[in-house]
Amino acid sequence: MNSYKDLIVWQKSIELVIGIYKMTDKFPKSELYGLTSQIRRAAVSISSNIAEGYTRKHRLEYIQFLRIAFGSGGELETQIIIAKKLNFSEIQEIDRIEKLLIEVMKMLNKLIDTLSNKP
Repeated sequence: MNSYKDLIVWQKSIELVIGIYKMTDKFPKSELYGLTSQIRRAAVSISSNIAEGYTRKHRLEYIQFLRIAFGSGGELETQIIIAKKLNFSEIQEIDRIEKLLIEVMKMLNKLIDTLSNKP
């Protein structure tokens, strides 16, 4: 593997960011500096921390950045639930985003576990 860009989890997290931006573009304009901004930052944080951790070239630092990415996923999950309860988006769009987020979170969890148990 030559780059973090080769990681499926990073690729999926970028797909997640694109979906989040498209979804939040339809949120009420009054939320631009509120939930819209929070959701976008949390989504971007996932892929950014995967990339930053990978480029550190030190396993323990990499694991720490992956844990931060995982934490941002939890934050994003909570914010999506709020948006869903406020009916800020179509249920099908939110469901698609939630499924993608779950996939990314599972992949992150597996990567963290694999790197943590490596001698």
